[in-house]
Formats: sequence, C-alpha cells, structure tokens
Amino acid sequence: MVMKVRHPWRFLLFRNYPRRSPLRISAISQVLIPSPPIVHSFNNIASRPHFTNPFKLMKGLSILNYNNQSNSFSSEAQIDPDHVLVSSVTDIFTKFSGKDDINRELELNSVVFSHEMVLKVLKNVESSPDVAIRFFDWVLDTNGEKLSSKSYNRMLGILGVNGLIEEFWGLVDVMKKKGYGISGAVRDRVALKFEKEGLESDLERLKGVFASGSVDNSIEKVCSRVCKIIKSELWGDDVENRLLNLNVTFSNDLVKMVLEYLASEPAKSLIFFRWIEERGLVKHDGQSYNAMARTLGREDCIDRFWKVVDEMRSLGYEMEMETYTKVFEHFCKKKMIKEAVDLYEFAMAGSNKPSTSSCTFLLKKLAVSKQLDMRLFSRVVKTFVENGNVLTDSMVDSV
Repeated sequence: MVMKVRHPWRFLLFRNYPRRSPLRISAISQVLIPSPPIVHSFNNIASRPHFTNPFKLMKGLSILNYNNQSNSFSSEAQIDPDHVLVSSVTDIFTKFSGKDDINRELELNSVVFSHEMVLKVLKNVESSPDVAIRFFDWVLDTNGEKLSSKSYNRMLGILGVNGLIEEFWGLVDVMKKKGYGISGAVRDRVALKFEKEGLESDLERLKGVFASGSVDNSIEKVCSRVCKIIKSELWGDDVENRLLNLNVTFSNDLVKMVLEYLASEPAKSLIFFRWIEERGLVKHDGQSYNAMARTLGREDCIDRFWKVVDEMRSLGYEMEMETYTKVFEHFCKKKMIKEAVDLYEFAMAGSNKPSTSSCTFLLKKLAVSKQLDMRLFSRVVKTFVENGNVLTDSMVDSV
C-alpha cells in the first residue's frame, strides 16, 4: 500500500545539500545564529524514528526567534540582531583608549560599521560621555562617511544632557560648517538640562540659534527646499534649473535625506538620484544607494530595484540590514514571495547576512501557501545551508 505524501516539502528539510568550502561569516551573522548545545546533521535527523512519519514535525507554525517566543515577523518581536555586537563594541571603547588597541580588538571581533551601527552604539553609551566621545572621534577619523546629521545630533545630545557645555558648543560650530542643524528633539532635551542647571546664558544662546534663523542652511532646511521643488511639477529643465539655483552642496547625507522624503514618489526619486550624479554634483555612496533601494523596493518598481541593488554591489557597496528588513517585510506583506526569496538569496551572498528567522519565516510562508512552490522552498534551504549554516531541530519543528 502506497501512502500519499500530503506535504512533500518536509522531505527537503532532510536532504543532504553539498556544503561549500567554509565561508567567512561576518560578526553580525555570528551574532544572529546562536549554536545550540547539540547540532544534528541532516543524516542524523533523517535516521530518527519520527522521520518515518513526517507529519509529527508539524508541532507548530510559529516563526523561529531566538527564544522561540515570537509569533510574527516584525522588528518589535525580534531581538535586535546587532544587540550583542553593540555590547561588544561598547566594551572595547570602555576598556581601551589607545587607537591601536581599539583597532586590534575591533579586527579580532570582525566588526564592520554601518550608519545604523554607529547610531546604536551612541545610543548605548548615552550615559557614558567619555566613551561616547572616544567612539565618535574614532569613527570620525576612520569612517567619517558613516557620520550623518543624525549621528552628530545624537552625539550633541549626549554632550548637552551630560553637562559638557564647552564640548557641546564646539560640536555645534562643527555642525554649522557642515550644514547640519540641531534637531528639535535634541534642542528640547538640552534646553531642559540648561534650565535645570541654571545655565541661563547657554539657554538663551541655544534659543538664539533658532530665533536668528541661523539654521536656514541646515541640511534639514535645504532638504525641505529641494523636495518642495521636485514635488511641485513634472521633472524637466525648469526643475533642474531651480535646483541648481539653490547653490547648495549636495552631500551624500543630503541626497539620502531627500530620497527618504521622496519615498512616496519613486519615479521622481530615481530621476533625481541619476541626475545629481550625472551632473557631477555628488558621487553616490552606500548610504545613498541603500536609500534609493528602500524607495524602489515595492511591487511597481521591482525591475528598477534590482538594477539599483545590482549596481550597488558591483561598486562594492553592501545592502544594509535596514534596507533588507524594510523591503523584505514589504514583499511578504504584498505576498511577493518569489521576490522575497530572491532578496534573501541576494542578502545571503553579501556580508550583512539576514538572521536565521528570515530563513524560517520564508519556509513557513511557502509551506502554508495555497500552491506550494517546491523550487522556491528548495532554494531557501539550499541558500541557508551553503552559507555554512545547519538546520537545527528547533528550526525543523517550527516549520
């Protein structure tokens, strides 16, 4: 008597996939994939009694999280993928002050900084201004392009609320030269501190920064003017001339901010993205490419999205986890599962690899779909394994 297999996809979880030669897994990936006490190979799992009855594997359809308590794929439900790495970086800058020592420890921990990582570390050291200053200065010297207006504002807030008045005003001057304004949130926090400490002259000076209109040329105000021009009419010579007549310096930070503000108008965003580099006004970097990718990661721009991310990688820039997460979640929300699988494969081929939960989530999505696509299911499993990972019992059970 032949038993009809209702869910043939389950057997893919037990197939032996050829493993590539060991790849260098980034520090972030190592943080994302905790090793269980006992890891079983496919053969070991397949030799177990319950393999003869694969239906017993369906203990639940919850998405694997680090503590197996998450029931949805959302940034709120997941543990921060960079949490352990942020703690490690904080420890390094707390224990060491010498640049050589810091560089050595960061290299030993395979730390690669992104704009997101800088912001997370600064947030983690808000109550330790000495550590924050050391970290900020190190990034400024070695990865200055990772510091944005938001990074400067976060550092400024740390200085202000911790009472480092001289350093606070010094950084304000540096920000003015870069065209960065003080954010309203930082202004309010620092003003409260100044008022509490009775620093009346500094409080008046802070208010004066805004009252004098000296922030009119801040990156935020410039961004607002640029976006207003672009949104006002169809792109053409008039729009280009009006942008040129602003006589502003288009930094990568400004371009990134403009692209984020134009997220609801992807066509105009892409025209601006191409035009500004063709005119020689800016040379795009990883930040601006990722901002463009986040804007195009939608169902009506899919071809343009892949063209931009392929171009980005060919130029040596990596997809940021912020980009991957936003686009991946959008694809899944719109039931664009093939595109989500393509994106997963693309990200796994880079240095910023998705967490284990992305793999498990995709397998679950495919397993419960009305029409199971075995080819996509196999691609996800194969990509996961060929990147040096092992399907654990908990992963199999969750699918």
